[in-house]
Amino acid sequence: MGDDAELSALRAQAATGDHDAIDQLVELAGERGDMAELRTLASAGSSAAADELVQLAAERGDLEELRRLAAAGSQDAADILTELAEE
Repeated sequence: MGDDAELSALRAQAATGDHDAIDQLVELAGERGDMAELRTLASAGSSAAADELVQLAAERGDLEELRRLAAAGSQDAADILTELAEE
């Protein structure tokens, strides 16, 4: 999966609350490193997308994204920032 038509179909299913479609989108966005897609999914309430965002931001050393996530309430992002500050 991954062509535009399939992604569009998954996004349409996800918009109706289809949890399987949301999970697939999170997985695909994580594989592609698509932070924008993950932000969209996290904003729509997907905790899996928020977790994936934290993981990608940490892997990339993206402090700005980690701060944004921590400010939005992600304890995992806050914990990573604390760990980085202690290094």
